[in-house]
Amino acid sequence: MTTRRYLHEETFPTSPERLFTLLHTPSAIREWWSASRAIIVAQRGGVWAATWGDAEDDPDYVTAATIRTFEPPRRMVLADYRYRAKTGPLPFEADLMTEFVVSSHPEGSVLRVIQDGFPAGPEADEFYAGCEQGWRDTFAGIRRFVDPKKE
Repeated sequence: MTTRRYLHEETFPTSPERLFTLLHTPSAIREWWSASRAIIVAQRGGVWAATWGDAEDDPDYVTAATIRTFEPPRRMVLADYRYRAKTGPLPFEADLMTEFVVSSHPEGSVLRVIQDGFPAGPEADEFYAGCEQGWRDTFAGIRRFVDPKKE
């Protein structure tokens, strides 16, 4: 199956260590990603899970993944995704993977996110477009979290 990937990268005015830490700290994830809850076992083979929505027993969205790679403060890879939405399952089969890469930059650090495994066919177009917008919004949330006085 032919797949496509999405890449988003921005520079943040903070250290690589702080930027990497906010990717796997539940209280930070709730803040910058507006998640209702997050549970993270920050280690190789660990769990990265978050929910969105007001009802704890019936959230709007649930995303859970296995932490395939955990190399602080530079790289984390999430794979083996499980996804649930109140609106129903994804309209396609996919083996999604998300890679977070943090590197030093003269202005602080760079965060690169690569999300891979989207089917190339039209059945995934709407979800892919939603992920594009979602990552732009997510990076804006990280920016507000890292440097709230910039807002």
